[in-house]
Amino acid sequence: MKHLHMFAVAAAIFTTLMNSAAAQAVDRTLNETVQMVTLPGTSTALETTIYRPDGDGPFPVAVINHARHSGEPKDQERFRPATAARYFLQRGYAVVVPMRQGLSRSGGWYVGRGCDVERNARSQAEDVAGVLTALSTSSWFDKSRIVTVGHSHGGVTSLALGAAAYPGLRGVVNFAGGTRNSECPVWQYDLTQAVAKMAKQTPAPSLWIYGDNDSFFGDVYRSMHAQYRAAGGNATLVTVNDFGPDSHQLFISKAGAPLWHPSVSEFLRTLGLPYEPLAQYAKYGKEEDSPRASGFASLGDVDRVPNLRMFGRSAYRKFLEIATPRAFAVGPDGAYGWANGENASDRALEYCFKNNKGACKLYAVDSEVVWRD
Repeated sequence: MKHLHMFAVAAAIFTTLMNSAAAQAVDRTLNETVQMVTLPGTSTALETTIYRPDGDGPFPVAVINHARHSGEPKDQERFRPATAARYFLQRGYAVVVPMRQGLSRSGGWYVGRGCDVERNARSQAEDVAGVLTALSTSSWFDKSRIVTVGHSHGGVTSLALGAAAYPGLRGVVNFAGGTRNSECPVWQYDLTQAVAKMAKQTPAPSLWIYGDNDSFFGDVYRSMHAQYRAAGGNATLVTVNDFGPDSHQLFISKAGAPLWHPSVSEFLRTLGLPYEPLAQYAKYGKEEDSPRASGFASLGDVDRVPNLRMFGRSAYRKFLEIATPRAFAVGPDGAYGWANGENASDRALEYCFKNNKGACKLYAVDSEVVWRD
């Protein structure tokens, strides 16, 4: 029992180190910074990631709202949507990504989802509005040209920000937006009615992007969109049918970018906002190619993963069960790291480096083994 306790303590320390590293890491090539932004009239500060183009601005602003992961709110990592940030930076936008109350390093308390979807979404949107208001006095911030983008829970949060008629908000982009509480017996109805109510108070147009093989919401988006339109909301629906194993991951997957870029660009054009890449910001579009499949082993062959010990092989089995985008890294002394979501490869390597005396390398990315001896 003593040894088990020591292992649990060590695991907790390692998790804390990983979370701390993830919170502090920044991508200098994207001018990424992290600020604790205090909500106006409160002492509550929200962890906010900012990507800014070179120059003084003022820049149009894209505020990106994150999904809500399972587990403890404080354990959710800072959202770093590098793929989307690159898209907006190339067009001269500043990108603001606030972590809402109670999540990651943000202060305050997370508001549970419950069954009142509208109330929850509006509460989340208040956090986003507070961050925008606090930053709007910055010289780089063009408060007359704002677009909000959200994924999953962040999508319905973006719709709620639209319903609040936030000053300067030109448009809303909703990627697979919604919230689902299994304890609510009619969650589909709750979600549909909530967006319909918000539509009545939303002056800004919106773009909705969904897929049919969405592991969270299925095709409920069709009735959501129909009710939103029937209530007077100006919403254009784009469907991608099936995307990989789960269209819910479209926004945070590099492979999904070519599918949504044209629709979002056309939407921005209709809003009178920058929609084409600008020559002076071309460097933000340059990204290292993802590693290619090596043929070293089949993805599910756990015994072929080099250097791993018992706990490492157990971790790899768990890795095989998580959704893409995902990555698994190994080191020469048995260390490992894995992650899924945005920047999965970078985070997997970062976690591996934290517990390794030598160099770590990627073993698998998404559904391919990329390891080369």
